[in-house]
Amino acid sequence: WCYQSQYSCDDTCRDPNHWAAQFPSCGGLRQSPINIVTSKVHINSALPPFTFIGHTDVVNVTVENKGHSAHFILPQSVQLTGGALPGQYRAAQFHFHWGGNGRPGSEHTIDGERFPMELHIVHIKEPYGSLAEAEHDMAGIALLAFLFEVIHEDVILVIAALGRVQINGMNSVTLMCETNIIPSAKELHGYYRYVGSMTTPGCEQAVAWTLMFQFCPSPLQLDAIVKQCKFWTGQPMTDIFRPTQPLDGRVVYRSKASSCNSTDTLNRPMIYVEKLLCVCV
Repeated sequence: WCYQSQYSCDDTCRDPNHWAAQFPSCGGLRQSPINIVTSKVHINSALPPFTFIGHTDVVNVTVENKGHSAHFILPQSVQLTGGALPGQYRAAQFHFHWGGNGRPGSEHTIDGERFPMELHIVHIKEPYGSLAEAEHDMAGIALLAFLFEVIHEDVILVIAALGRVQINGMNSVTLMCETNIIPSAKELHGYYRYVGSMTTPGCEQAVAWTLMFQFCPSPLQLDAIVKQCKFWTGQPMTDIFRPTQPLDGRVVYRSKASSCNSTDTLNRPMIYVEKLLCVCV
């Protein structure tokens, strides 16, 4: 399979419009991403805060170029509960979706607007040992999404790590510092929730999606990120997002107002995400 940006008439890879021919789930009725129409969301006052566990630890992270995107593989000690999720989830990896050459590249859109970049943090429900196991449970995967909007400069070390995995490889790095890529807990006032799928083949419909209200700073060096990574074909890795999919009768909920809880005395639950974005190599 490939993204639209990779496809040409001479290619044998299947672009997003034809993923379902090879991966039937990609043609299902609970596909992601979606366009969120804010005037049609349902307020759900029962959606509670999240609790993050182990997010302030300094951990070893493996950065791997998957050929279609770059994944930052996380240790099992980083976990997530709350948010009306049915159980405890452990973080597996985080990755980005972006455009290129000045084009926006978020996967989700808000009222039809696409943003420069989107961060996904993938969590697996306990006690599943892998994504492959979790995919058989309709709520086996919890995915947190953050849209990036304004210019910021705090991801230069992430870019450095990506530069060392340009084409299908991996590199171990250690997180040693904190940045402010993600808003602090007091600034996270709520989220959207809907049931959906993974956004790459096989598009497994096993995801509880959480899209945070708060927009995050977009890196000043977004073009530099694009230049660092290449597809498995050797082409620049640009426009790595799936087009939005039909809602097909699903309901998008929004929390009335929700902050995040933490098991740490500093009560800075989003440090977990912030630290992961500061890669010291």
